[in-house]
Amino acid sequence: MKQPPFLKTGDTILIIGTARARDKDQIEPAITILKSWGLKVELGKNVFKKHHQFAGTDEQRAADLQWAIDHKKAKAVLIAGGGYGTLRIIDKVNFNSLKKNPKWFIGYSDTTILQARLDKLKIATIHGTMAFQFTKNKEATQSIRTLLFGEKINYKLKKNKLNRAGKAKAEIVGGNLSLIYALSGSADDIVTKNKILFIEDLDEQLYHIDRMLLQLKRSGKLKNLKGLIVGSMSDMKDNAIPYGKTANEIIFDAVKEYKYPLCFDFPAGHIQKNMALYLGKKAKLNVEKTKITLNY
Repeated sequence: MKQPPFLKTGDTILIIGTARARDKDQIEPAITILKSWGLKVELGKNVFKKHHQFAGTDEQRAADLQWAIDHKKAKAVLIAGGGYGTLRIIDKVNFNSLKKNPKWFIGYSDTTILQARLDKLKIATIHGTMAFQFTKNKEATQSIRTLLFGEKINYKLKKNKLNRAGKAKAEIVGGNLSLIYALSGSADDIVTKNKILFIEDLDEQLYHIDRMLLQLKRSGKLKNLKGLIVGSMSDMKDNAIPYGKTANEIIFDAVKEYKYPLCFDFPAGHIQKNMALYLGKKAKLNVEKTKITLNY
C-alpha cells in the first residue's frame, strides 16, 4: 500500500465537491481552519456550482476531481460534502497520475466510493470529517490534522457488551455500509480478506441493515477478517411492527460464529465527533473486557 507523504507547513490542500451541493458559507470556516494549520488552500472551480442536488453537473464534478488528481503541488484533497453523487463520476476520471504522485483524500459517507477506488490502486486515504462540517466538533477536526501531519494517534474507546475480545494488526478497509453494499460485484468491490473492516451508516431501515450484512456474509466478506470495527449506526428506522433487534445486534448476529476481535461504537461516521481513521494503513486493534485501543 502506498502512503502519500505527510503534510508540513506551506503545503497545498484542495477542496472539491463530488456529491451534494454546498454553499460558500458552509465551506469558508474550513478554509480558515486549514490556513491556521499553515496550509495553502485551493478550491475546485466548480465547487460551489449547483445542478439539482449536486455540486454541478456530473461533468463539472468529474472535472474538479480530475483536476485534484492531476494537481502537481497539492499534497491532500478534502471533499466538501457527502450526500450522493460520487458513484456517478468515479468512472469518468483517470487515476493514473496518483500512482506516481499519491495524495491524501479525506472524507466519509459518499466518499467511500472514492476511497474504495484508491484502495484498489493501493493508496491510503483518510476517513474523516468533510469540509462543511469542520466546525461541528473541534476534536474530530483536529484528528484530521493529526493524521495529515503524521503525528501519533492512539484511540482509547469505551467498552460495549457486544464487543468480542482479541488482537489484530492489519490494514483497515471499508466505510459506509450502504456504499460498500452498492459496490458489490463492481470493479471497486472491496477486498476484506485479512483486513480490519470498518462500517458505519445513517438513516437506514433495520431490516435493510440485516439485508446488507447478509449480503456481505454470503459473499464471503465477513469470514476471513482480522477484525471488525463498527462505528456509529445513527438514526436507524424501524417498521410499524418492530424488527426486534438494534443495528448493533444485527451486526453481532451476522458475525457471532467467527473468532476475530469485534468492536462496537467506535466514534466515527455520521456523528459530530467523527474521529479520523487511516484506510489502507496497518492499525493495531486491541479489544479487552475493560478497555479497547486502536493505534497506527
